Amino acid sequence: MTQDLFKRATLGFAALGTLVMVMPAIALTPDFPAPAVITAQQTNPSTTYLLATGPWIAAGLPGQLINGAVDQTAYRIAMADPSTLALLTALQSQIESEGFDVIYTCETAGCGGFDFRFALDVLPEPGMHVDLGDFRYLSARRGGANGTEAISLLISRSSSAGFVQVTQAGGTITIPQVTTSTKSPNMPVMQAPVAPEIARVIAPASTSGGIGSKIESGGAIALDDLVFPSGAATLAEGEYASLADLSSYLNANPLRSVAIVGHTDASGSLDANIALSRKRAQSVRRVLVDNLGVSGAQVQADGVGYLSPRASNLTEQGRTQNRRVEVMLTSTR
Repeated sequence: MTQDLFKRATLGFAALGTLVMVMPAIALTPDFPAPAVITAQQTNPSTTYLLATGPWIAAGLPGQLINGAVDQTAYRIAMADPSTLALLTALQSQIESEGFDVIYTCETAGCGGFDFRFALDVLPEPGMHVDLGDFRYLSARRGGANGTEAISLLISRSSSAGFVQVTQAGGTITIPQVTTSTKSPNMPVMQAPVAPEIARVIAPASTSGGIGSKIESGGAIALDDLVFPSGAATLAEGEYASLADLSSYLNANPLRSVAIVGHTDASGSLDANIALSRKRAQSVRRVLVDNLGVSGAQVQADGVGYLSPRASNLTEQGRTQNRRVEVMLTSTR
């Protein structure tokens, strides 16, 4: 599919001038189990890519550095009942048939959850949507004439579609040349036209005041006006200024995406607190999407329990401050 996109671009501009394109020599065209479209793509002819080889640990993400060309392509797969496992199984067999050895595969919490996902180089929403509660990762490599070649898959889903980012790294670059038309000998080099799905991802977004300006400045912003009944995971009914402000920002900037992150105090086990904090974050996400008209592709939700306190858990005041829901910008453009 990636090759077809560039082939169409080449044919469309062949009479206009020289079209220079870069493509990794290891290019693999995925064969998905349902109709798919390219939603985002980024190609670098010479760089270094970190191929994850294990789950997130306190010291960071273990991996191998791969030098060479890097192509990242995101696909949206039309599936009424998307399954990340079904997508992984179909693509893994294709990768292995190309001579790659799978070196690591994982699912959501086994990968390291929130930390693992945000340690990866992921194309921005809405081109590549990642549900923090359901994603899978695979990395594979093989020897090539120009060194190690690698492929990684990041697979996730929405309620009505699957999403896959295929990253191919290593190898060399091919630069096809198209004969310049004799009618326009001085025609400048043309760039390949961007597919509508890609243009929607890379177009600049506007900024706004309020919470939008704060999250664009960096860091996480606590939504301190939210109210959860004691021990409950569902947001209490009511109107919340922070969510109204956030929804206005996201609706005005459809290329921006955020993560809603739940936090707890240190009372109880880590597993129980992570589960509670995740449910509270998901409750906030539902209000944004179901009640305030925000696109589900713009909002992810997860929880980290008591792992990121902002005050001491030794006092009631500190524990109160630690029980919160935060929002952070996840867009990279």
